[in-house]
Amino acid sequence: MIIEDMADRLAEVPGVVGVMLGGSRARGEHRPESDWDLGVYYRGGLDLAALRALAGPEVEVTGPGGWGPWVNGGAWLRVDGVAVDWILRDLDRVERVWAHCREGRYDVGVQAGHPLGFWSPCYAGEVALGQVLSDPTGELTDLRRRTATYPEPLRAALTAGAWEAEFLVGAAAKGAARADTLYVSLCLSRAVGVLVQAMFAEDRRWCLNEKGALAVAETLPVAPTGFGPRVRGLLGALGEDAERLAATVTDARVLVEETLAALTNHTR
Repeated sequence: MIIEDMADRLAEVPGVVGVMLGGSRARGEHRPESDWDLGVYYRGGLDLAALRALAGPEVEVTGPGGWGPWVNGGAWLRVDGVAVDWILRDLDRVERVWAHCREGRYDVGVQAGHPLGFWSPCYAGEVALGQVLSDPTGELTDLRRRTATYPEPLRAALTAGAWEAEFLVGAAAKGAARADTLYVSLCLSRAVGVLVQAMFAEDRRWCLNEKGALAVAETLPVAPTGFGPRVRGLLGALGEDAERLAATVTDARVLVEETLAALTNHTR
């Protein structure tokens, strides 16, 4: 297979520890046109010249830090007409984040392409849900085994953090009074994102990013009745004047209260 051959060649680049398949293809949820996401796990100095030689002269390879603090570099390629993404991951940093997850600690950072922020447990979740393609030292296979069990301290921390959704709804109400549609939209979108993270955690399920998260969250046992349709109704038609925005915020407050109650009362 072309992808497996590519993974083996990537693993030969000095500094690269191993390669994992991620995204929808790793989870068996892909469509024919879906990208191939290859997590390129490295340690220490990474031989960018060797990576660029492997990618070819027409491909731009961005080194660590070039894409931002969390999704920190990589390349976009086309192989037989299909997109293949190389995504750099600092293995030592992934291990540190995994240690934090086991302690119930997490960070949310600004990262291009992640409108609700990059939630650090994603690093561990990518390994847990990915497929090892090339792993000469066995480190990725071992880490995947360890991340297979969702840490209870992380579940407790993320569900406890759902309080922010209620705070954001209160802030949205102030924006609605000023007919500030942008501010209301941002507050309510983040409120939903916070709830979704908590709902995934309560189900001991890794949430990797915003894409497709609502569709999964609405199927979880902790989801209030009509959670998905209600969220889509709220965010799809916020309103343009103070009266309509206020009505939207009122509906959002009810949904947030129901979700927080469900998280509190859910049988663990």
